[in-house]
Amino acid sequence: MTFDDQFRSETSALYTDLYQLTMLQAYWREGMDDTAVFDLFVRRLKDRNFLLACGLEQALEYLETLSFSDEALAYLEEQGAFEQAFLDWLADFTFTGDVYAVPEGTPVFPDEPIVEVVAPIGEAQLAETFLLNQITFQTTIASKAARVVRAARAGGAERLVADFGMRRMHGTDAAMKAARAAYIAGVDATSNVAAGKAYDIPVTGTMAHSYVEAHDSEMDAFRAFADLYPETILLVDTYDTLAGVRKVIDLAEERGEDFGVRGIRLDSGDLAALAKEARTLLDGAGLGDVQIFASSGLDEHKIADLLDRGAPIDGFGVGTRMGTSADQPALDSAYKLCGYAGQPRMKLSTEKSNLPGRKQVIRQYEDGTALRDVIATEADDRHVGAPLLDRVMADGERTEAGASRPLDAHREHAAARVSELPDRLHALEIDPERYEVVLSDAMEARLDETRSELQESMAVET
Repeated sequence: MTFDDQFRSETSALYTDLYQLTMLQAYWREGMDDTAVFDLFVRRLKDRNFLLACGLEQALEYLETLSFSDEALAYLEEQGAFEQAFLDWLADFTFTGDVYAVPEGTPVFPDEPIVEVVAPIGEAQLAETFLLNQITFQTTIASKAARVVRAARAGGAERLVADFGMRRMHGTDAAMKAARAAYIAGVDATSNVAAGKAYDIPVTGTMAHSYVEAHDSEMDAFRAFADLYPETILLVDTYDTLAGVRKVIDLAEERGEDFGVRGIRLDSGDLAALAKEARTLLDGAGLGDVQIFASSGLDEHKIADLLDRGAPIDGFGVGTRMGTSADQPALDSAYKLCGYAGQPRMKLSTEKSNLPGRKQVIRQYEDGTALRDVIATEADDRHVGAPLLDRVMADGERTEAGASRPLDAHREHAAARVSELPDRLHALEIDPERYEVVLSDAMEARLDETRSELQESMAVET
């Protein structure tokens, strides 16, 4: 995988928890290799009205290349927990199963499978850690970014949103995948050059306060930077924001028709008040085409507040709070066994149970707006609507539905699907009604039957 510091084919199979490997050996030793079904889903939304599924590309790339190199096998042998015959078996290990998934950029809701893995139980079990790692994180960031974009585009205005978060994200892999997920969700550009190269995302950036401080005067810094980058954006708040704006105006007067500075950036203070005053100064000097960009601890709520106060801001650089999803940095995601050897399986644990068997999710519409989702059994075709789960891998190989696609295709899909959601789900406030997700009659019957059978078997054991 491009730009992942440690993710190499020689060690990729080790991107797992130890207990996945110890269970894999136990399955192997017991001869348990029947087909299992595992669902990856999120139990609850918490402070979100919907989630935006993301990360499938990395999951499929992992599965289609999954194998144990000599280096990986040598390391496992050193651990002393694995039989030599098992390690010999691992030498020929590949993923041979099927995968069903919602396309990246699809809004999803609690208990709905984002990914469903159907494979021999050991293969499906081993996939758990990596799939949860990639899909949970990217879905977290895409869901947050969708809210930031929605706030910035209030009133239908096409304000730019840029990802500025790399420096405070939790490692370089997080920075790469966050830039990817944010772009799918509608963010326009990233400051992360590596992500730009890896995923063909537009890159953007302005200048730092250090550049201004390193010069003998702010004006010297502005002149030098504009000489090198005529259409740059100048950072004006190093010393005094409005004085910095006036220097930009002076630079425009100096250069006349050769002046090409595209905008100014505000990075501190009362951004709404400063944006209004800066706009007045720029317009008064005939610089109405010089745009105003803002950064500094922004998230969807701060952006909404700025725009509610009438701040004439044309674009936002959003960093830490989007890149770490600071208000909700993790999802209550799970990867659970829901079928084995042709029989439905489930957990009965309080607040951690899951739905048994293979599934399909049907999205139903009314006048083009999503009305409800029905979680149905895989063979239940009685429901009118759009099925969300596609078969993206068959016998360990990608299908046409699972083929790698340009990021812009996922971005367009996300924009189209998000636009179908009811208006109330686009609000930053949590919808008290919540979007309706129901079980089909067949799924309800399977759930009741599976639960009853498990409870009966438990009673016999005691």
